[in-house]
Amino acid sequence: MIRAMKKLINGIDFLSGLGGLLTGLMMCAGVGLIVTEIVYRGVFNQTTYVAEEYAGYLMAMLTFCALGYTLRERGHIRMTFIHKLITGRPRVYLDMACIVIGFCFCLVLTYHTATFFWDAYTGGQRSMQISRTYLAIPKFFLPLGASILTLQFLGEFLKGICILRNDTDGITIKQEATDQGR
Repeated sequence: MIRAMKKLINGIDFLSGLGGLLTGLMMCAGVGLIVTEIVYRGVFNQTTYVAEEYAGYLMAMLTFCALGYTLRERGHIRMTFIHKLITGRPRVYLDMACIVIGFCFCLVLTYHTATFFWDAYTGGQRSMQISRTYLAIPKFFLPLGASILTLQFLGEFLKGICILRNDTDGITIKQEATDQGR
C-alpha cells in the first residue's frame, strides 16, 4: 500500500515537473513572439498582428500550467504566522487540513475551467481578433493546469501521510523557506 502511494506521489511530482517544463517553453515562445514583434516594428515598420493576442493566451496558459509545479516547490505565497507557533505533528495535521481545503477548491476550479473549455470546443468559438484563433486551444490549458494543481494537492496530502508514518524514503519533501527571499 505504502509503495503504491509513493509511486503515485512521484508520478504526480513528475507531472507537475512536466507542467513546469511546459511553462518554460511557453515563456520562451512568448519572449520570442514579443522580440519578433519589436524587430518587425522597429526594422521593417510592420506588425505580426497577433503578438499581443497570443502573448495574452500564452500568459494565461503558462500561469495555469505552472500552478502545480509552484505548489510542489513550495513557491506559493503562504501565511505562516501560525506555523511559527505550531511544530511537529500538529503542524503536519494543520498542513493537511489546509491541503484538503485547497484540494476541494481546485476540484471546483477544474470543473469550471473544463466547462469553459468545453463550451469553446462544442461552440466552435473563435477570437474576435484578426487571427480568428480557435479558442478551445488556449482554453484547453486552463483545465489542464487546474488538474495538475488538484493532483499536486493530493500528492502533498499523501506526503503528509508519509511524514506522519515516518516513512519518507523514496519521495521528495520540500521544506518552507525560512528567509524572506528565495
